[in-house]
Amino acid sequence: MKQQILQWTLAVLTLFMMPSTGFAAKWKAEHVILIGLDGWGSYSVEKANMPHVKKLMKEGAYTLKKRSVLPSSSAVNWASMFMGAGPELHGYTDWGSKTPELPSRELNAHGIFPTVFQLLRESSPKAEIGCLYEWGGIKYLIDSLAMSYQQQVPDYNKYPKAMSEMASQYIKEKKPVLAGFIFDSPDHTGHVDGHDTPAYYAKLEELDEYIGQIIKAVEEADMLDQTIFIVTSDHGGIKKGHGGKTMEEMETPFIISGKNIKKGLCFDDSMMQFDVASTIASIFALKQPQVWIGRPMKQVFK
Repeated sequence: MKQQILQWTLAVLTLFMMPSTGFAAKWKAEHVILIGLDGWGSYSVEKANMPHVKKLMKEGAYTLKKRSVLPSSSAVNWASMFMGAGPELHGYTDWGSKTPELPSRELNAHGIFPTVFQLLRESSPKAEIGCLYEWGGIKYLIDSLAMSYQQQVPDYNKYPKAMSEMASQYIKEKKPVLAGFIFDSPDHTGHVDGHDTPAYYAKLEELDEYIGQIIKAVEEADMLDQTIFIVTSDHGGIKKGHGGKTMEEMETPFIISGKNIKKGLCFDDSMMQFDVASTIASIFALKQPQVWIGRPMKQVFK
């Protein structure tokens, strides 16, 4: 009898000591495609001719009330989007920050504030993780050592289709688990021609075509049924600038559509820039570091 009890006890202990992979939280999708449009303000969405983007809105969930951190400029907000925290914690405070102006509250093994790319890399060492960007400042914010592939695309003024073509090729060849494609031209157009101008809306219409090409590449790679698309921005703008505290500068769209995402949901719940990283982390069942303050937008998931 004692021997039977001992055998039973050992069996139970063995069960609890086994690797927990079979009990790990399931991913909500196998792929996430993050498309960023630098300088894309929420004020423009209703008037813009962007059929591919608006189809994602209709078939998914969205808010036009996501707020940037301050200042409403590029590097500080892309950092917040990737790093799950604001400038007070990650330390990137200016439009062109390449290194933190404030000491980062925490550093990962690569010597940079924890990013969602790094969290996925640690969780899935063999995952294909990539980022293509038009503005060179992005490379300082993504944690390059966590990436399988990262590249600045050729000058979009000379080669406007470079991003969509390189992104499509990358998707078809590598089928990335997480990929970011960051366009810069809305911001450039806003500075040169002005926000809320015919030139600005023409640029958004052009970019919508490129987004359609990226979606088509996902479909041709046989990934569509297992992909979540996120389309968002770092900041908006007013007249020919940004960085201030107007809603035109601070409110940006957040659109999420695809596998396990509710359809036709417009949510106005409080969302900040750093909540993007948390939402992506939630898709891949990643544990947030304590230093992150972002919250996943759980209401968008089925």
